[in-house]
Amino acid sequence: QVQLVESGGGLVQAGGSLRLSCARSGSISGIYFTGWYRQGPGKQREFVASITKHNSELYSDAVKGRFTISRDSSENTVYLEMNNLKPEDTAVYYCHLPHFDTWGQGTQVTVSS
Repeated sequence: QVQLVESGGGLVQAGGSLRLSCARSGSISGIYFTGWYRQGPGKQREFVASITKHNSELYSDAVKGRFTISRDSSENTVYLEMNNLKPEDTAVYYCHLPHFDTWGQGTQVTVSS
C-alpha cells in the first residue's frame, strides 16, 4: 500500500513563491510517473504538471515557465516549485500516482492580490 502526503502550501502575495512537496511512503520502491493537480474554488480538478520515471516534465499552459516539477534523489519525494504566483493559482494542490491510483489529501495554496 502506498500513501502520498503533500505539504508546503500556505498564503502568499502575488509574485511570491512556494515549494510544495509530495512525500511517498509504503512498501514500494522504484520511480513512477507522478502528477500534480489542483482544484480551485468552484472549479474542476485540473492538471498542473507531471514527471515521468525518466524525469521528463510536462506542464499546463497556465503554469509553464513559472512552475517546476522535480524529484529528489531518494525517489520518494516529488516537488513543485511555484514562482511568480498569481491569484488564479489559488487552489488545493494534489499529487497523484497513477500506477497505484493514489491521491494525496491536498495542500491549500492561497495567493492574495
